[in-house]
Amino acid sequence: MIDHVGLGVSDLEESKAFYQQALRPLGYQLLMERDGSAGFGSNGKPDFWIHANRPLSGPTHVAIASSDRATVQAFHAAGLAAGGHDNGPPGLRPHYHQNYYGAFVLDPDSNNIEAVCHRPT
Repeated sequence: MIDHVGLGVSDLEESKAFYQQALRPLGYQLLMERDGSAGFGSNGKPDFWIHANRPLSGPTHVAIASSDRATVQAFHAAGLAAGGHDNGPPGLRPHYHQNYYGAFVLDPDSNNIEAVCHRPT
């Protein structure tokens, strides 16, 4: 089980604004800030971190589970509205499995952020 994930970002304020908007439909909010880092999460626990002044490791892929397909769609719309770039619109990805419903948005540093629902309609 993964406890948390951290990504290096080139501009903390730009990335913080992006993630505050893009992750809102998934129930995530900014929960903690300290020492050039910002932690996002739900239920009071930050499990998705962004860090300024750390080497960028190149584009990274992070998938966040969604309870339903409508939330995946809302995430995609929010990510684009926040200035992200489309990297795969909401839809089924049957090459993963028959109920894999995901959407992909590139953040300001080209990290591939995904919302995914594994439940059938």
